Amino acid sequence: MTDEDLARRLAAAGTTALSDALDRLKIDGQALGIMPVVRTMRFAGRAFTIRMVPVGQSGGSVGDYIDDVEPGQVVVIDNDGRMDATVWGDILTWVASEKGIAGTVIDGVCRDSDRCVELSYPVFARGNTMRTGKDRVTAIAYDIPVQIGGVRVDPGDWLAGDADGVVAIPADRALEVLMLAEQIEAVEDQIRAAVKAGKRLDTARAELGYHALQTPENA
Repeated sequence: MTDEDLARRLAAAGTTALSDALDRLKIDGQALGIMPVVRTMRFAGRAFTIRMVPVGQSGGSVGDYIDDVEPGQVVVIDNDGRMDATVWGDILTWVASEKGIAGTVIDGVCRDSDRCVELSYPVFARGNTMRTGKDRVTAIAYDIPVQIGGVRVDPGDWLAGDADGVVAIPADRALEVLMLAEQIEAVEDQIRAAVKAGKRLDTARAELGYHALQTPENA
């Protein structure tokens, strides 16, 4: 399966089914507290990671990495959850949209949120504010393991986001997680169809094994 096909199917599966699949496989991948600027935003792609630190005496830049991000990748910024210094704004949104970057995920805050809406560019963060990160934080490293919403993200890992938040999936488990998520969605469709046909919900759930969908097999 190509990366393009995998990204499309991960985005279509949605974070709730992917989260259930992660639980079933005992993978800690729910990046808690990271939400879309607009609920309709949705993305999936491989991670390009950035680690931010306080600027100290050394100076430095918040955003000179953007030219190195490939189309279809997701910008993943670990700003240690800071709410007082933005690391993503108007120009980065515009460049990312022009390049075909899949989206941006920030453990921290963004600004110029109207531009994200205007361009339909997915930005997921802990919130938004106007206060710049310039001269407050700096990008210290790229393509290294980072932490987003309490979850480790390695370069090349898969991320997906929608109205319910963001999940991170280890690169070597992405297809496995996707297939299980699609199975879970199929069972839930069968439950809805059974109830619509007149069956009780508790009966349909029991017959189709609903309560075991998220439970690890050896739990």
